[in-house]
Amino acid sequence: MNNKKTMVEIWGDVIEIKHLIISIIISSLSTMSAYFLAPSNDKTKELFYGLLGAVVGFIISTFLIKPKRIIVFGEDIINKKE
Repeated sequence: MNNKKTMVEIWGDVIEIKHLIISIIISSLSTMSAYFLAPSNDKTKELFYGLLGAVVGFIISTFLIKPKRIIVFGEDIINKKE
């Protein structure tokens, strides 16, 4: 069994491809769901609902997918060198 995770670099940031796909699916579903809930005769509300759905999808993704970064402050690096 291979536990190696597939990583990809996007815009200078390395991410796990599985989580990227999950977040794209969540954002797409929430955006399109909100868009179709808007009144069909009002283009402004369709846009607003779609944008609101995208924000909701982003928020859901941030709660489900945790960052894997380890942040080290400059003072910690200096203290480790001494």
